[in-house]
Amino acid sequence: MGQTGFWTQLVHAGEKLAPPAGRPVATPIYATSAFAYDSMEEVDRVLGGETPDYIYTRYGNPTVAALEEAMRTLEAGAAACAYASGMAALHAALFTCGLGPGSTVLASRDLYGASFALLSKIFGSVGVKTVTADFNDLDALRVSAHAVKPAVLLAETLSNPLLKVCDIAGCSAIAREVGARFIVDNTFASPFLCQPLVLGADFTVHSATKYLGGHADAMGGIVVARDGRDGASLLSVKKLVGGMLGVWDAHLILRGVKTLALRLEKQCGHARRLADHLGTHRRIARVHYPGLSTAAASGLLGRVLRAPHAGALVSIELKKNTREAAFRFMNALQLCVRLTSLGDVFTGVSHSASSSHREVPRADRAAIGITEGLVRIAVGIEDMADVEADIDQALEAGAG
Repeated sequence: MGQTGFWTQLVHAGEKLAPPAGRPVATPIYATSAFAYDSMEEVDRVLGGETPDYIYTRYGNPTVAALEEAMRTLEAGAAACAYASGMAALHAALFTCGLGPGSTVLASRDLYGASFALLSKIFGSVGVKTVTADFNDLDALRVSAHAVKPAVLLAETLSNPLLKVCDIAGCSAIAREVGARFIVDNTFASPFLCQPLVLGADFTVHSATKYLGGHADAMGGIVVARDGRDGASLLSVKKLVGGMLGVWDAHLILRGVKTLALRLEKQCGHARRLADHLGTHRRIARVHYPGLSTAAASGLLGRVLRAPHAGALVSIELKKNTREAAFRFMNALQLCVRLTSLGDVFTGVSHSASSSHREVPRADRAAIGITEGLVRIAVGIEDMADVEADIDQALEAGAG
């Protein structure tokens, strides 16, 4: 074309520059909804899957693909797919397992409250039944699995919020016995501490909002599959349901992944110190921390998590075991942040009974040990003397 009009120039000027000869050292942010080609024949080949490339960001995007490949590698999987949130990721993993009317999911009774809601409200509405079991009792779990013949077993590497350690290898063996797929939510551990696929799980799921991102500024989810044949289904769910991860969040999460080990090394060390510090506090009835549990004593902790770590979370039960005491304690905190998330560089506290497990009936919460005086602490990278001082003063000021 010859000289174009000014309005045309405003739209098109600068958009057709050749890509640089030098390769970027960081993955660029491909902030585009679609990709153009020089001919319709090329478009047709990409849409038909003959040429592996990008056509529409709902189907795939290079920035998101970089994060997917990073997580596939770190989890030692065969396929990975990123989504807009951890819940979207869990939905995709469950859907990929072929659940339908008459299917049963055998879920850990300690599961995150929203995961239960997804099972009951979304999958339950189409005839999928959910049965719960204690995944820390393998003998009882085996009996349940053989009795209900589940299509899926679902558990967390470290349970939310009681931080029980899942024997992933043992549960994987039970899943194989009954022909079920095994999904592990690895959010609390991350691939730095645990690789569930290596231990026999079929899928590992993450809320990438937490430790992977690590800075409270991005939201996303990831599914990594052990079998590459599951990749097509995971992608299909993303394309058709539309819960794709945005490129800006993908960029921030990928950047966060690069410092995951550095952050978690420090956070895990801090959590161990805090658990020891709070273990004999006069305002605390019990400290939940994997390093103090029977899993540590039995050697299970070392078989599941990277030694010598026990995770970066500590949950405490106040001696005055009421919601009012928990709220007074949390309100008295001056440094630690009150929030419903975790895994950030700062120390955050949450009240599980009113947040993550709010929709779980109170009697059911109590039955699994989530009391009104339970507070979960996600330890950050600050100077621990400052964190300990803040928690100590808040316990004295509010938990009495």
